[in-house]
Amino acid sequence: MTIWIALLLATFAVGASAQCKCESMKWATCDGTPCQCSIMVDTRITQNLDCSTLIPKCYLMKAEMYRAKNNLSTRTGGKPVETAFVDNDGIYDPICEATGAFRAKQCNNTEECWCVNSAGVRRTDKGDKNLKCEKLVETYWVRLELKHKEVSKAVDTSKLQAAIANAMETRYSFDKTLVKEVQYDPDARKIIVDVQKVKGDRKADLSRMAYYMEKDVKVLPLFANQENFAPSVDGQKLEMENILVYYVDEEAPTFTMKRLTGGIIAVIVVVILAVVAGLLVLYFARKREQKYSKAEPREMEAL
Repeated sequence: MTIWIALLLATFAVGASAQCKCESMKWATCDGTPCQCSIMVDTRITQNLDCSTLIPKCYLMKAEMYRAKNNLSTRTGGKPVETAFVDNDGIYDPICEATGAFRAKQCNNTEECWCVNSAGVRRTDKGDKNLKCEKLVETYWVRLELKHKEVSKAVDTSKLQAAIANAMETRYSFDKTLVKEVQYDPDARKIIVDVQKVKGDRKADLSRMAYYMEKDVKVLPLFANQENFAPSVDGQKLEMENILVYYVDEEAPTFTMKRLTGGIIAVIVVVILAVVAGLLVLYFARKREQKYSKAEPREMEAL
């Protein structure tokens, strides 16, 4: 009888262990009763996770940086308004607040620092450690430019917004009412999705959804479930092959000319020099015309 009880307890323990899993983060380690999951973010440093929701982007980036530095698998792989910008810097090792939010000022363990928005994306020029970032500026609008793979039949545009909103709600536990508009170009197979919350709202986190979706489309899903984001319209799945994310903050970014690459600056300089040279040519040509026009009457008088 004792043996049977021991076997029963062992079976129960295995079953409980199998259920202790983080569905929203495939790299998490889970154990205990009740189940507690965590992820490595630095050498001998773990971050506890709430796997009932999407993991904060700041924690995800720290985990990716840790895995990249230790040769572990990561597989990282039109503007809505004038102030919108994209993430051109990629991932770095961020400083996270206790809530999982990004600290407004980031330095990536270097002497060079910059200010970020609530999505962790750089919104200022880089400076030294004296750089001031007064507060964390909130991203209230995200534009997703998606391109789906070829399909066998035409997509019903009238059903597309509902299909995408439902897929986002199911995949990312995201409030689908924040999907404000969907535009579709069937020839280019391009879908533009505007996700927007009210300015001042600090409950909805657009950055988590956008980051998980980027990984779903560009590389490999962060979920334990490795299915990709694929909205279904009339039973036809739209598998995505490309994504671009624009961020619009509650306050405009403060990039300057220093943000331009050397190549772009060189082009601007060449154009300016060409314009100046053209103006000089016109100026001297005009002077010559005036000289000749004064000389002609004198020649006629001599005759």
